[in-house]
Amino acid sequence: MSAPVAPVAPGRVLPTLNEDGTRRWLRPKPSSGQWLSRRTIVAWVLIVIYLAIPHVFVDGKPAILLDLQRREFTFVGTTFLPTDTLLLMLLAISVVIAIFLASALAGRVWCGWACPQTVYMEFVFRPIERFFEGGARGSLQIDQANRAFHPRRFAKHVTYLVIGSFLAHTFLGYFVGWDQVVHWVFGSPKAHPVGFTIVTITTIAIMLDFVYFREQVCMVACPYGRWQSALLDTDSLIVAYDYNRGEPRGLGKDRTGKGDCVACQACVTTCPTGIDIRNGLQMECIHCTQCIDACDAVMRKVGKPEGLIRYTSLAALKGQGKHFLRVRTVLYPIAFAGVFGTFLYQLEFKDAADITLLGAAGAPFVVQPDGHVTNQLRVRIANRSGIAHAYAVDVTGTDSLQVIAPMNPLPVQPGRTETMPLFVTLPHDAFVEGVRTVTVRVTDGGKYAGAFPYRLAGPIRDKDDENEHKNERDSGKRQ
Repeated sequence: MSAPVAPVAPGRVLPTLNEDGTRRWLRPKPSSGQWLSRRTIVAWVLIVIYLAIPHVFVDGKPAILLDLQRREFTFVGTTFLPTDTLLLMLLAISVVIAIFLASALAGRVWCGWACPQTVYMEFVFRPIERFFEGGARGSLQIDQANRAFHPRRFAKHVTYLVIGSFLAHTFLGYFVGWDQVVHWVFGSPKAHPVGFTIVTITTIAIMLDFVYFREQVCMVACPYGRWQSALLDTDSLIVAYDYNRGEPRGLGKDRTGKGDCVACQACVTTCPTGIDIRNGLQMECIHCTQCIDACDAVMRKVGKPEGLIRYTSLAALKGQGKHFLRVRTVLYPIAFAGVFGTFLYQLEFKDAADITLLGAAGAPFVVQPDGHVTNQLRVRIANRSGIAHAYAVDVTGTDSLQVIAPMNPLPVQPGRTETMPLFVTLPHDAFVEGVRTVTVRVTDGGKYAGAFPYRLAGPIRDKDDENEHKNERDSGKRQ
């Protein structure tokens, strides 16, 4: 009985898979040119920004600090608290609309120019791989040697690990601050198990990404390529091959009846996702422009005009001209201006203090031996201003109530949240059907900050007792 034969696909399903289903490792050959030079500048500017942000302070605050423990998020000197749901929602929607607008105008400019996956893969990790392994040919030789620990590949992985660990520690600095990261680095992991775990997991994720998954993250894990059909239209700017000029392609000096494409495969060997740009717009294309530089170099050698592969649109390739103004390029800016404008307005005119009234964690009220009823409530004050304030709290609504507070006024540092417990005591007959509404007033150094109604809870008297007290009150009013 013959051994079963693995089925063979009629064609390559993914650029990273061979037809028999095995992994096809991509070793793209970099193509120098004006586009690579521009992307290199952009990439290293972004890398420097990423590494520098934990060390930059604005108005005494980190430029970006995502303090998950306190649930406070600081962006460019402005701290957002958990109660800033509307502001955070408006900011998130603005970012999404901006991505939609960028895609409608310039295609996958984010993927090819600014995505961390592309930036670090193409400008950090792949150059290191070429340095240690000697380019695509050297990597192939190491693959064919089939050695578990090849010295050059082992050195590459050690370098990856060092860089990945440094990037992971920088990532942690966005959540706890760089000073805390430095303190933890020189301390025992037992003293900060959570931070140590985050760095370890992040380092492992970086190693798995750039050692094994690599370009598969863009083609399999990232949904952006699948969103192209909704985000792009025929007038969106994309990296495309001019089939009108290039076809029919062919080798040889005699170009009679042939297009400008000389079938050199330079655009394929330089592609970081392994596709053939001449097959049209594809999900795997990240618009990195490497094929443009490769093709332009070949065109110069054969004496043909550059731009066989270029930034263009599907409509322009079909001879339909350029149409900048269209429905999405009009609606997206309007939507962005409306949402982001609302965000800026809310941010500018938000209250200097965020005040929240909370009830007691236990019983809603306590009846004292003399018959008085005591409610405990908590006043949570978040100081949004840039200076410290002392907040005074007062309760009004009836002359017979008494208020006891352990600390009143309550000092609150800028950007911090403090809670003041209050004990409010009223006579038994101050409650109507077990409820008494009072007003909690909060002032800041004599300046009015806010007044909030609050319903105190009390015992519910029976109907006869309630009528008796009502008659007593009415009698007192007549006298």
